[in-house]
Amino acid sequence: QVHLVESGGGLVQAGGSLRLSCAASGSIFSIGAMGWYRQAPGKQRELVAAITSGGSTNYADSVKGRFTISRDNGKNTVYLQMNSLKPEDAAVYSCKASVRTTITGGYYDYWGQGTQVTVSS
Repeated sequence: QVHLVESGGGLVQAGGSLRLSCAASGSIFSIGAMGWYRQAPGKQRELVAAITSGGSTNYADSVKGRFTISRDNGKNTVYLQMNSLKPEDAAVYSCKASVRTTITGGYYDYWGQGTQVTVSS
């Protein structure tokens, strides 16, 4: 069993910053890619940022230059630093991790429960 728990969401004014964290726990042998997704009301879920186990990153065009994804492999945790937040960034942010639970097993995706980010104008 693998659990992902996000934290750090909340209400912030436009132009402000938030830092999201997502910690994975449970029966973990190794973690591959980790990522942050968001879903606003009435919209499809979209990839915000992702990071490989080696540290390579990619970002949605809408957040490039404002958001930074990072990870601490020793803590099985991924972070999303969000700066210069805009009202259109408001959404439920969820993390996803590709996890291998045994030395011989494959990687499977696990999701956190999501954390709300609200940006006031």
